[in-house]
Amino acid sequence: MTTSIKQMVEAANAAVPRIDAAQAREMLAQGAVVIDVRDAPEVETTGKIDGALHISRGMLEFRADPESPIHDKRLDRDKPVLLYCASGGRSALAGKALKDLGYSQVYNLGAFKDWSESGGAVEKPIEGGM
Repeated sequence: MTTSIKQMVEAANAAVPRIDAAQAREMLAQGAVVIDVRDAPEVETTGKIDGALHISRGMLEFRADPESPIHDKRLDRDKPVLLYCASGGRSALAGKALKDLGYSQVYNLGAFKDWSESGGAVEKPIEGGM
């Protein structure tokens, strides 16, 4: 059966709860991991949430799977994981992928701009994107 990206995002949104910046702050204070799944040029332009791991959407499964040779040891299936991107679509898809990999506490923070506009701490980009 053929599906569309709209259907995929809808299914991901149904599986991964959406949280707001206030909820994210509470979870981060309790040790949640936050992951920016945007592409590198986006992060270089805008910065990222203070303390966020940058793992692009295309590499997430490889970095999240403990059996992968490039597993990121900062990711733990038993810790809450918060994901965000530019609008919330990629983070929803990423959240669904993490759930499929056995992560049980996965949340979609949505758009980076919502976090930054709410006064959330941001690591500013380095001048020139370097």
